Amino acid sequence: MSTHIAAINGEVAETVLLPGDPLRAKWIAETFLDDPICYNKVRGMFGYTGIYNGKRVSVQGTGMGIPSSLIYCHELINDFGVKNLIRVGSSGSYQKDVKLRDIVIAMAASSTSGINNSRFINADYSPTADFELFMKAVLYAREHNIPIKAGNVLSADEFYEDDFDSYKKWAEFGVLCVEMEAAGLYTIAAKFNVKALAILTISDSLVTGERTTSQERENTFSKMIEIALGTL
Repeated sequence: MSTHIAAINGEVAETVLLPGDPLRAKWIAETFLDDPICYNKVRGMFGYTGIYNGKRVSVQGTGMGIPSSLIYCHELINDFGVKNLIRVGSSGSYQKDVKLRDIVIAMAASSTSGINNSRFINADYSPTADFELFMKAVLYAREHNIPIKAGNVLSADEFYEDDFDSYKKWAEFGVLCVEMEAAGLYTIAAKFNVKALAILTISDSLVTGERTTSQERENTFSKMIEIALGTL
């Protein structure tokens, strides 16, 4: 048992899917896993372990934002021996050709967060995906005819920006979409020499103003879950 995760040794699998929404964690476990067992309810941040195609896999909610997600990633890695961390989350499109419900795999994660400023003084660290997990995800998507886009994403600290049009500068430099956790995930994975990947579904568009409902974000983004599980 750790500070924020009530599991005991052996209850968490070496591969963990990481949705921000704990209710999405519950939906993933109950929809995709055989014999899911809930190992965590601390702070309402559900965690489950079950079986997918004969392999053990866990699903752990992380909350929103880098500070929250890093708490769970740190404990999963250091207290429970997790080796593969795959974020499955929602994101907002920055590009006209990145449409609602499109799937984006984050090759790298830019950020407005100051999470690495104290580590790399007067320098910029570039958090990137694990190549092996990235290639497994891409190949699974291709083999199962699931369209994907891959590239740079932005991990932002603020959900509600003062300047709504600030996204246009990131878009100009090819950033595909915005979310709130990938840069932290990729950084902590590199620090502790484990593998990490972020697979995202577009839930809204800053370009068109379109958006999905909270219920749709919770329980209809199934294709990215299939891809994540396809890396096992």
